[in-house]
Amino acid sequence: MENGLTHFDQAGNAVMVDVSGKNVTHRTAVARGKIKVNRPVMDAIVRGTAKKGDVLGVARVAGIMAVKRTPELIPMCHTLLITKCAVDFEVDEENCEVTAICTAQVDGKTGVEMEALTGVSVTLLTIYDMCKAIDKRMEISDIHLESKTGGKSGDFYNRR
Repeated sequence: MENGLTHFDQAGNAVMVDVSGKNVTHRTAVARGKIKVNRPVMDAIVRGTAKKGDVLGVARVAGIMAVKRTPELIPMCHTLLITKCAVDFEVDEENCEVTAICTAQVDGKTGVEMEALTGVSVTLLTIYDMCKAIDKRMEISDIHLESKTGGKSGDFYNRR
């Protein structure tokens, strides 16, 4: 398209991008975001005392499930056979922050950026859901694509 937007046809109608002519390549995307919590929430996460259970364990599973269901949530995403997905955490007890990192991989004709971003978003939302009885003032922020590799556009590294 002249305007650079690939999800619209010449008449301006929304369309799914045709990837049939693309080569299959190994693609990886890493997304990250964080949630700021108060001291009682951080203590519950670290000590495993939240009433709903293992906060980070459940959030990890939710993030992985979200990666697999991304095309059901984002209208123009292709259904992908995810070859690997991992959700990891960096817990900063001093600053009461949890950073979630979602890595998604595929051997396919289109990238997994939206899957990684969806995975990290749902991971953080799950932490919120599991801890909201303790405090509803948690803040989710800084969700972004950290890197992506593979595909026609090449590698991308977000140097924040």
